[in-house]
Amino acid sequence: MASAVRSSPTLRDTADSAHPAERPPAASDDTPGHRFDDEDYPAYSMGRAAEMLGVTPAFLRTLGAAKLIEPQRSEGGHRRYSRYQLRLAARARELVDQGTALEAACRIIILEDQLAEALRINAELQQSRDQRPQNAGRRSA
Repeated sequence: MASAVRSSPTLRDTADSAHPAERPPAASDDTPGHRFDDEDYPAYSMGRAAEMLGVTPAFLRTLGAAKLIEPQRSEGGHRRYSRYQLRLAARARELVDQGTALEAACRIIILEDQLAEALRINAELQQSRDQRPQNAGRRSA
């Protein structure tokens, strides 16, 4: 299966990216509190992430091995997960609980993420097209 791994997901920033976990890192900001809203900030340890999702740490490691998500590592080498990665893991658990094979679940999640990105880009393009003046595309005779 094609890799969906990256350390800091930002698919919404990369329209051509084939995988949800392959997004360029978000810009660094030292403003206090800026990370509260940063869904790409690796704020959760493996134990906390597993607890929040109701899965075992082994399940999260399996998602890494399946190339769906790759957590960042702390200076001590511990896995750290972002909210975005936890959403992917939660969706994987949902699909696996419904009887979907893990590899198929990962592919479904990748395709869902690509579709969401394409729809977002399409809406942005439509909005910018609708905001252009009516005569901008016409040449005068």
